[in-house]
Amino acid sequence: QVQLVESGGGLVQPGGSLKLSCRASGIIASNYNMGWYRQAPGKDREWVAMSASGGRRTEYTDSVKGRFTISRGNRGNTVDLQMSSLKPEDTAVYYCTCYLPYTDKYHWGQGTQVTVSS
Repeated sequence: QVQLVESGGGLVQPGGSLKLSCRASGIIASNYNMGWYRQAPGKDREWVAMSASGGRRTEYTDSVKGRFTISRGNRGNTVDLQMSSLKPEDTAVYYCTCYLPYTDKYHWGQGTQVTVSS
């Protein structure tokens, strides 16, 4: 059974940094594309960043380019999102996700809250 568990959310001041981690179980995460989405109150869930299988290619939505970095964790089966220069508009619940071709579906974590406020 595939399970994704996020951690690392919290309250941070504008301009601060935060690192989110997603630990996958039931799959070899490096074999699949992994990504992060976020959902702010009253808004649709939006894609934030993606790490291709093997971790050699990454992509970001324009609003986080140069501020966020997605990477595969050194301990394996994790994908991290390093967030810097945080803005109040980055406030959202952040979700880890992966698409598994053999199930033809996206799998999601439970989400972790990030609040950027002074």
